[in-house]
Amino acid sequence: QVQLVESGGAEVQAGDSLRLSCTASGQTLTSYHMAWFRQAPGMERTFVASITRNGAATNYADSVKGRFTISRSNIKNAMYLQMNSLKPDDTAVYYCAAKTILTAQYATWGQGTQVTVSS
Repeated sequence: QVQLVESGGAEVQAGDSLRLSCTASGQTLTSYHMAWFRQAPGMERTFVASITRNGAATNYADSVKGRFTISRSNIKNAMYLQMNSLKPDDTAVYYCAAKTILTAQYATWGQGTQVTVSS
């Protein structure tokens, strides 16, 4: 099983930018679709963005479209989330997730990284 570790979370002001990273170990990410999820205080975990194994297709939650960009580097065995124009509602723990093309659900998760956006 692949292991995932997120990094890059911080406390920032509204309008600022952050770049989150997800680094994999145990095996290459070339066989995995990847995604970012987030969980705000007192809320359920929700989908943020996803990317196919070769980076050809991406998908975004309506709340982040036009502001966030998901990308990946299979050479570096890593995935990224560029977050621009951050809002206080973006405050959450952000999680990296992975699944094979044969699996419907994301079953492999990182430990999460905290993003806090102050107004």
